[in-house]
Amino acid sequence: MEKINAIITGVGGYVPDYVLNNEELSRMVDTNDEWIMTRIGIKERRILNEEGLGTSYLARKAAKQLLQKTGVSPLDVDCVIVATTTPDYHFPSTASIVIGKLGMENAFAYDLQAACSGFLFAMDTASALITSGRYKRIMVIGADKMSSMVDYTDRATCPIFGDGAAAVFVEPTTEDLGWKDSYLRTDGKGLPFLCMKAGGSVCPPSYFSLDNRMHYLHQEGRTVFKFAVTNMSDTCALIAERNGLNKDNIAWVIPHQANVRIIEAVANRLELPMDKMMMNIQRYGNTSAATLPLALWDYEKQLKKGDNLILTAFGAGFTWGAAYMKWGYDSSK
Repeated sequence: MEKINAIITGVGGYVPDYVLNNEELSRMVDTNDEWIMTRIGIKERRILNEEGLGTSYLARKAAKQLLQKTGVSPLDVDCVIVATTTPDYHFPSTASIVIGKLGMENAFAYDLQAACSGFLFAMDTASALITSGRYKRIMVIGADKMSSMVDYTDRATCPIFGDGAAAVFVEPTTEDLGWKDSYLRTDGKGLPFLCMKAGGSVCPPSYFSLDNRMHYLHQEGRTVFKFAVTNMSDTCALIAERNGLNKDNIAWVIPHQANVRIIEAVANRLELPMDKMMMNIQRYGNTSAATLPLALWDYEKQLKKGDNLILTAFGAGFTWGAAYMKWGYDSSK
């Protein structure tokens, strides 16, 4: 029996129309374009500012584009996994809302929460489901409305985040392509450094939590930066070494779009030029679980069948990892 591999067969994406650039942000909080560009590398970010719309709206816009691009019927999708930290509700899942809106009546669906590493973890999960032989087409969506938890009076964190979503199909192939290897980790050390302090079962919403602004994202930037640089660089080097990848045969690295200095550190560790690093952080900011698939969406036309790709991310928890994927189709066609 031929070995089944899991490949990406299409990419769809969506970012909101509203652009929040550094100039406008500097009128909201004490910051400026030079400070943001020097420290983070973000020029603008997209914000979903229409009232009553959440992460499921972003996700289903990306999913709908994916269905249209690939010509796949919603009835032919077996499973939908939404990686998100900003679900519409505690329950039901955002994924259930997406399949309900798009009529994917034959799919089961669930959310996966691994913060900014969510898409990476979800892809590894989808790959395992496909290679098991039990499923034929899985939609993996990375989607986050980060503006819903950003404190726009906090100059240290509000320039970093934006909103967006992207979706991919994962399907079987017997060709030597697709999801080849991964190294994923969670250590539980990140709680004090990157979290939302209230809103969960430990600290439910109350007048106290509201008065003390505990429903916004809390981040200790220097600590998170240090862990992200070390762990993303180390895991990329490990994945490269055990798969015989180097500066000559790596086509692209798809890094989490959190900080341009982190991306530069990963490139240096792999001895790669920056033009092999997929980057759209300057236009979208950090869209959490959406950063990796949005990069694939932006760069799709430059990808060729058989290209060696390394994906890497780091998120709250702490969660992190890297994966090796051999691209499955000529995207320019």
